[in-house]
Amino acid sequence: MSVLEVAKPDWMTEDMELLSDAARKFYEREAVPHYEAWEEAGAIDRDLWRKAGAMGLLCAEMPEEYGGAGGTFAHDAIIAHERSRLGLDGIGFALHSSIVAPYILQYGSEEQKQRWLPRMASGDLVGAIAMSEPGAGSDLQGVKTSAKQDGNHYVINGQKTFITNGQQANLIVVVTKTDPAAGARGTSLFVVETDEVDGFERGRNLDKIGLKSNDTSELFFNEVRVPADALLGPEQGQGFYQLMEQLPQERLLIGVQSMATIEYALELTVDYVRERNAFGKRIMDFQNTQMKLAECKGEATIGRVFLDHCIGQLVAGQLSTETASIAKYWLSDLQCKITDECLQLHGGYGYMNEYPIARLYRDSRVQRIYGGTNEIMKVLIARSLDR
Repeated sequence: MSVLEVAKPDWMTEDMELLSDAARKFYEREAVPHYEAWEEAGAIDRDLWRKAGAMGLLCAEMPEEYGGAGGTFAHDAIIAHERSRLGLDGIGFALHSSIVAPYILQYGSEEQKQRWLPRMASGDLVGAIAMSEPGAGSDLQGVKTSAKQDGNHYVINGQKTFITNGQQANLIVVVTKTDPAAGARGTSLFVVETDEVDGFERGRNLDKIGLKSNDTSELFFNEVRVPADALLGPEQGQGFYQLMEQLPQERLLIGVQSMATIEYALELTVDYVRERNAFGKRIMDFQNTQMKLAECKGEATIGRVFLDHCIGQLVAGQLSTETASIAKYWLSDLQCKITDECLQLHGGYGYMNEYPIARLYRDSRVQRIYGGTNEIMKVLIARSLDR
């Protein structure tokens, strides 16, 4: 039973509740027993992707004709929530399903959808999106990777970094400049199947503070030739607008992960303070513990209600960029605050890696950075007030 007492949202149907249960059982069976080994290895087993695909846990919001389950973002959000509720945030399914696949669905041609989406849904293709560069993070207009047309091909040159799923991905949406002089209008997206091209290289698997089991990499494109039909969209120069249209879903997904981690951290901590004794009584019986947990539950309840509201808005096509930005920054800030409070209530044991709260604390920090830093989120929100 959850530590929160929040009514089921209107969008939560019976089939979604069954999906939630199936996803949790899958992760408990196929991931939890192996997760520590994956943390040490720096990547999950490649076979887990195909197992998840066979269970229908990849690309659930993709239409059935493209291999998906015909659901909505809410279905993928439920799957992501169950993964994070078990502290398995290093598994990169959510980016694959709710960020990469939607670019192809929304902007790809029919031939592109048929070519890539079924293999993403099965787990035969692992997706990544290559935005960040050594000199361009939240400022996507600063991208330097180029794509120059050469007959019926494009030639891609550049370097990307901090790419989630970077060591295993074999289908990568690459943000490029097709016209460096045109600013935002010169940005284009290309889909690169890495097994089908020459000149593509993976750099090192980056050594991160947290999310150790997620392979996060540098990528190098050295005269990579892709066919003209690797371009997403009917013409060049649409990439920046495509990114802006899809980023609200990415940012809400970060909020989903934040909320699930908050719930898991609270459950772990309530169990711990009930069992742990100090000065002759349970830690739960100290007034400070009660006050801290009460504050955490109150803020978490507010966060859960707001998140459920945002998911409903996104499914209805009504989620604004500003509201998604609020969800991303507020929930990820709250995640870091609550995991810190929960670690403190574990005392010295909370600092030991054998306790799950230590990993949650480490894994939480990046949520305030990727998907656009929380400072950028506040700039976007402020602009909405000055119109």
